[in-house]
Amino acid sequence: MKRFHVHVGVTDLDRSIAFYNELFGSEPTVVKSDYAKWMLEDPRINFAVSLREGASKGVEHVGLQVENGEELAEVYARLKAADRPVLEEGATTCCYAKSEKSWIADPDGVVWEAFLTDGESTTYGGNPDLAQLASVNAASDACCVPSAASAPAPVSCC
Repeated sequence: MKRFHVHVGVTDLDRSIAFYNELFGSEPTVVKSDYAKWMLEDPRINFAVSLREGASKGVEHVGLQVENGEELAEVYARLKAADRPVLEEGATTCCYAKSEKSWIADPDGVVWEAFLTDGESTTYGGNPDLAQLASVNAASDACCVPSAASAPAPVSCC
């Protein structure tokens, strides 16, 4: 069964952890000096927050986490069928976890990752080179999100 994923950049990790503990009625399953993650069953979500210098604040990216290779192949096929550039990152370390990942951005630049986690890591991880996705919404130098260097400036509205 797939799990929805949301990664949010925050300015104060302790305050954010306290807020989301109350919102979810649950403590995080992972807490590091710059990162926290809740693996919730109701709603079924992998919700992560991180405090990274220079990273965007707010929703950095969303995704689908799968439980096995068959689900990963199914989601990868959907990414390819979406007629957008796909970056198949492959095996990587990100957010204190070892995963197999691919990335895509929707027509408005919202970045999505599809991934299968298969272990833990003692390090946060590196940055994938996803400039080809040209997202204006993702942090430019945080782990797990693409570079927005080549993207146009975001337009304010509403």
